[in-house]
Amino acid sequence: MAETSRIAYVFPGQGSQRVGMGVDLYNIYSSAREIFDEADTALDLPLSRLCFEGPAEELIKTKNVQPAILVTSIACLKAARQNSNANQPLPSFVAGHSLGEYTALVAANVLSLFDTVTLVRERGRLMYEAGQKNPGAMLAIIGLDEEVVKSICFHSKTEISNINCPGQIVISGAIDALAEANKLAKMKGARRLIPLKVSGAFHSALMEPIIAEFSEVISRVVFHPPTIPIIANVTAQPLTDVNSIKEELVKQLHSCIQWQKSVEYMMNNGATTFYEIGPGKVLSGLIRQINPELQTFNISEIEDITRQVN
Repeated sequence: MAETSRIAYVFPGQGSQRVGMGVDLYNIYSSAREIFDEADTALDLPLSRLCFEGPAEELIKTKNVQPAILVTSIACLKAARQNSNANQPLPSFVAGHSLGEYTALVAANVLSLFDTVTLVRERGRLMYEAGQKNPGAMLAIIGLDEEVVKSICFHSKTEISNINCPGQIVISGAIDALAEANKLAKMKGARRLIPLKVSGAFHSALMEPIIAEFSEVISRVVFHPPTIPIIANVTAQPLTDVNSIKEELVKQLHSCIQWQKSVEYMMNNGATTFYEIGPGKVLSGLIRQINPELQTFNISEIEDITRQVN
């Protein structure tokens, strides 16, 4: 087993989904099958079938894709542990990108899977509704540094919503404001501009209309102290008690995701190996951009699990 002081688990957010995710794990590993079955029961809908068979246009809906990615990620974690007879390397830290922070809470035993899939589906529903009330979008800006992007946001009335790695920053705002930001970013020499396929201006002030209702939803959920430090999206510092976790989940809706700083915190505190657990390889790519010397492994399908490093 790898040294615990050198390991971090990270969990992906919205955008990592694909039709067919998790089906191989479901068919082979009883632990993964139990996770998907529990989620179907908790939500009283066939989420597993949506993951396995689609259709894609249903899967990508915010209220569906968020629990779908979370459940698939936890199924990946459980399958990896079953495959290695529970000797999967234990982490010193867990973290997740946006939605992935909820997966990290399950991994750190803060929330039960049953409660979390219900909470995340409500989160997705409310985020979609906020996007309908205050139409907005998100734009990834590649190739500009943070100070330049801050200037673009100031002049276009947009906000930085994700700082992912050097040279990759996502902004959020109203449709017209983003169009202006796009023009300014081109003028400043952005290498690429990528509109994100989301239903609103997530992690920005346009999410504030749902804060009160989401806070009420959180107040009804049972939280437990984490058994592993969770690195917060908003502060890039460890969350070690229930109250700070609840505050983080509310702030996260309308605040910038500090992914680069989160990875740097884990790296500066001993983590040299990162396991990205869940569909896709987005976070592994970001981590290598932050520091090419960091080692990354993906656990998203059967092949990854059978060749994992123990």
